[in-house]
Amino acid sequence: MKRHVRAFLKEFVFGLALVCASAAMAAGSSSSSRPRTPAPAQPSAYELGVQAVQSRDYARALSLMQKVVDSDPRNADAWNYLGFSQRNLRRFDAALAAYQKALAIDPGHRGANEYLGELYLQTGDLAKAQGRLEKLGSLCPSGCKELDDLKKAVRAFEAAHRKG
Repeated sequence: MKRHVRAFLKEFVFGLALVCASAAMAAGSSSSSRPRTPAPAQPSAYELGVQAVQSRDYARALSLMQKVVDSDPRNADAWNYLGFSQRNLRRFDAALAAYQKALAIDPGHRGANEYLGELYLQTGDLAKAQGRLEKLGSLCPSGCKELDDLKKAVRAFEAAHRKG
């Protein structure tokens, strides 16, 4: 009886080894029926534009964000970054138009409200900047980064203009 069990086990182990070897060979084969690993997704124009803004490459950001708004004109974030890039290139009229488009799409867009306020400060319009500050105050009753940043900018503007 023991011999039969041993013989059975030898055959079983041998068969199992053959199955494993076949599977390993198949896994290493270059069969065209095997699914391929998809290539990593390329970053979108929006993602590349945000990276360009973060690296302060505003000319590149403009080009990329323009592509985004051309294909998705209701993208308030892209309009905001477009305005931000224009403002940092000192193209104030174009920046104003982009922020206004962002706010027409989303009046509560905190970034566009902050950056528009900063644009008003850059162009010397404290009253309009304070209007953006009030808007952010209503959007962020418990406070937010955009409100804090614009408050700092308004204080700095006021201090600079008090000194003369």
